[in-house]
Amino acid sequence: MYRVAKASEFLAITGASIDDIKITKKAIVWPLQRCRVIDVTPVNYTFEVNAMSAEKLPFLLPAVFTIGPRVDDHESLVKYAKLLSDHKRDSHNVKELVQGIIEGETRVLAASMTMEEIFKGTKDFKKEVFEKVQLELNQFGLLIYNSNIKQLVDVKGHEYFSYLGQKTQMEAANQAKVDVSEAKMKGEIGAKERQGLTLQNAAKIDAETNIIATQREGEGKKQEIMVKSQVKIYENQREADVAEANSLLATKKAGWAQKAKMAEVEAEKAVAIREAELQKEVERKNALAKTEQLKAQQLSKATVDYEIKVQEANSVLYTKQKEAEAVLYEKQKAADAQRVAAEAQLYAIQQAADAELYAKRKEAEGMKALAEAQGVKIRTLLTSLGGNYNALRDYLMIEGGMFKDIAKINAEAIKGLQPKISVWSNGEAGDGSGAGNAAMKEIASVYRALPPLFQTVHEQTGVLPPAWMGSLPGSGAGLAITNQPEN
Repeated sequence: MYRVAKASEFLAITGASIDDIKITKKAIVWPLQRCRVIDVTPVNYTFEVNAMSAEKLPFLLPAVFTIGPRVDDHESLVKYAKLLSDHKRDSHNVKELVQGIIEGETRVLAASMTMEEIFKGTKDFKKEVFEKVQLELNQFGLLIYNSNIKQLVDVKGHEYFSYLGQKTQMEAANQAKVDVSEAKMKGEIGAKERQGLTLQNAAKIDAETNIIATQREGEGKKQEIMVKSQVKIYENQREADVAEANSLLATKKAGWAQKAKMAEVEAEKAVAIREAELQKEVERKNALAKTEQLKAQQLSKATVDYEIKVQEANSVLYTKQKEAEAVLYEKQKAADAQRVAAEAQLYAIQQAADAELYAKRKEAEGMKALAEAQGVKIRTLLTSLGGNYNALRDYLMIEGGMFKDIAKINAEAIKGLQPKISVWSNGEAGDGSGAGNAAMKEIASVYRALPPLFQTVHEQTGVLPPAWMGSLPGSGAGLAITNQPEN
């Protein structure tokens, strides 16, 4: 009989002439052979996994997994056909199998992570759960086509995420207040900066206006002085012309008078007329000379005054211009220097804070790694020693060189000592017997210990025993304590 599977199915054939199992899409089923149709359509499994974090905080992890046979691997199809093909894909047994694998791997992974790591690293957590579950499902020929880890849910009586949400809301509200205050501060600072720039620009424009006004005023005074000089020159010329005209008029009048009088007293007044003419000529020459002299003096004075005032105006204008430019340049440089210094200080503080934070973080990571390595080492040693804590302690002391350090410390402690050993020998007199003799032996033993004791005290402190108790050897009569046995 010829059998053909659907697009989402495979044929699993066993029986005669087939060693194990044959997976195919179409085949002829011969007598003594059995054929079973395997549906490879993925199935959705929805769970709520009860897990507990490293801080022993319980939580619910809702998850949806889409799982089905691996159709691109013949070996996986064979495994699925052998182990699970007799069950329906959505049967209770298959669901329990998948749920058990997912819950086991999820709980083991969650127990090794803190709640904060699970919550913030949901993507990594999902990836690790996916990989570990897939590793277990490979032995059944199953493949996870899709997995969806929903939001973590609080267990009743343990409202961790609710409290965390309240904390986040409060932090957001406080941060919003901080942002509003910071924006307000920036607005006030910007307004003050705009006012400062406005005042600076106004001062600059006023300075330029004063400079231009001073220039205009100097040019106006220069033109005024020039006009006045030309007017003065013209007036002097006019006065000279008037004086000359007057002089000519007087000369003509004198000539006319001379002609009138010459007829009367020509002989008598000839000399006087000649003298008058000569005197008149002299006066005219003097007037002309004085006019020219006055003209030259006024012109020279006006020219000198004009040049002096022009130079003074130019000097004052140049000085004020340079002073204004110097003040403006100094203010600009000071503002630039302050800005650069503030930026450099801020950058240095930020770099120092970042470097310190990075160093502290690396130091903490190093200490954590060292502590974890030491913990693994100690657990391994304890396991190797069969859980014997005393043997582990002795091994760690030997490995750390503690016995060697103790011996070295003891050797250094007695180094340089010069002990003095005194050997005292006290023999017993007689070997009596009886209870009385035994009691006397005990008393005699106590007295025999006194000489070495006194000798040691004398050597260490220099103190001698009282005279009534006796004297030590070398300091007089020897201190002798003997025990006479009773007869």
